[in-house]
Amino acid sequence: MDRFHGGRTICSFIDDEKKAMYESTANASVLDTCHNNQLSVNMDQADCEAWLSLSASEALVAAPPSPESPWLKSPLRSPSTSLFYRCVASLHRLDEHIYSVGIGKGVVFTSSESRRIRVWSKHECAERGSIKVKSGQIRSVLVQGHTVFTAHKDYKIRMWRFSSSQPADRFHVEKILTIPKRNSLFPFLLSSSEQSAHKDCISCMAYYNMEGLLYTGSWDKTIRVWNIRERICQDVIAAHEDKINSILINQEDGSIFSCSSDGSIKIWRRVCGEKFHTLIMTLRYQHCPVNALGWSSAIDKPSMLYSGSSDGLISLWVKEKNSTRFSHGGLLQGHSLNILCLTAIGNVVFSGSEDMTIRVWKRGGGPGYWIHECLAVLEGHRGPVKCLAACLDTEKVVANEFVLYSGGLDQSLKVWRIGVSADETGKTADEQPHRASVDVPHCKEGAVLSPAWVELKLRGEI
Repeated sequence: MDRFHGGRTICSFIDDEKKAMYESTANASVLDTCHNNQLSVNMDQADCEAWLSLSASEALVAAPPSPESPWLKSPLRSPSTSLFYRCVASLHRLDEHIYSVGIGKGVVFTSSESRRIRVWSKHECAERGSIKVKSGQIRSVLVQGHTVFTAHKDYKIRMWRFSSSQPADRFHVEKILTIPKRNSLFPFLLSSSEQSAHKDCISCMAYYNMEGLLYTGSWDKTIRVWNIRERICQDVIAAHEDKINSILINQEDGSIFSCSSDGSIKIWRRVCGEKFHTLIMTLRYQHCPVNALGWSSAIDKPSMLYSGSSDGLISLWVKEKNSTRFSHGGLLQGHSLNILCLTAIGNVVFSGSEDMTIRVWKRGGGPGYWIHECLAVLEGHRGPVKCLAACLDTEKVVANEFVLYSGGLDQSLKVWRIGVSADETGKTADEQPHRASVDVPHCKEGAVLSPAWVELKLRGEI
C-alpha cells in the first residue's frame, strides 16, 4: 500500500568545501553521514556570507525578434556586486538520483528512482517524512496548493492531499485518487477513458487552474488531458515524433507548450466549448532535442518563452503583441553541455545543465526586454542538474530574494538563497549603453565552465 512515514529530522554539520574560482580547481568536499538515515547536510559558512564577485558574469545581447537581425554576444565585463548568493544546505542520500522537486505550502517534495517521495520543511531543510508508494521511478512531481500529483513507473498518476502545520511533526498526507483506474480482469469492459493510460514513462506534468485539467507528457510521444473533477481522460494528443520532455501552460490564456527530442516546440489550444485540442504553432530553431521550457511574463513587457536544448543553448521566443504567435528573439550561451531544466520568476531565469552548473540570468526591461545577462554561475553539484524549483523568499523583507532548490544526478538536493538588488532588476537597456553597441568580431568568448567539470574533462572521465 501507498503510505506516509514521518517524524524524522536531519542533523546538520559544517562542510569544508570552498567555492572554486576561475583559476582554481574544485576542492574536495567532506561529507558526514547522519546516523539512522544515511543522510548528510552540507553547510558552507564561507559561501553564506560571500558576495558574488568571482563566479561569473556573462552577458548576451540578443537581437530584436526579427529574422534579419542576428543575435549578438557582449564581452566579459566587471562582475556585478548587485547580486549575492549562498548555498544554505546540501542534502545527500545514497543511491537516489533526484528526478523532480516541487514546492508546496511550507514543504518541499522530491522524487527519485526509489519508491519514496520525500518531504522536507521549506526553510529549516529538515525531513518531515516520506510517502511510500508501490511503484517507483517517480520522474515528475507537481504541487498545486495542498495537492500533489506524482507520475510513476506503472504509467499512472497519483493525487495526494497534504496538510502541514507547526510543530514540525504535524504533517499529514492522504491519497485522493489514481488515474487511470486500476486494471480490470476483463479489459474489454473498460471504457475508452479507462484504457487511456500512457504506454511509456510519464516525463512531465502541468496543471491548468481555471479548467481543472492535468496535462501529462510521455515518452510515448503523446499528451493526455485529464479532467480531475470527473476523473477521466478527455483527450489524447499525438503531439510529437519523439519523446516529450517538458510541458508548460500559460495560465492567462490556457496555451499549452510542449517540447520534444524531435527538436520542436508546439503550441496547443483547447477548442472553445470542446474537449479536444488543436495545434496553433510549431517553433523550431535548431534540430537538436529540446529538453526544458520556462515562461516569463510581465505587465510592462512582452511575455517570453525559454527553451533549453541539448547543445547547451537557451532559445528566446517572444510573444507578439495581441497575437498567439511567437518569434525567435535570440540565444543565451554559457552552458557547455545539455540543458536539462529551466524555471523563471519574473525577470530572473534559472537554468540547470549536464555540465553540473546552474546559471542565473536577468532579463532586461523597457525597450531592451530581449537583453539577458548571466548574473551568476552556481557550482557545487557533482553530477548533472536534473531539476529546479524556485520561489520568492517570504522570510525576507528585501525584495527580489529567491530560494532555489536544485536536484541532481549526484544524489543531492541543494538549497540556495539568491538576492538581486532592486537597482539590478530595474535597469533597462538605456541605462546600459555599453552593452547595446557590441562589435561582434572583437568579442571574447565569455563562457565559464565549472572547475569540477573541467577537471573531470581533462582527466578524460567524462
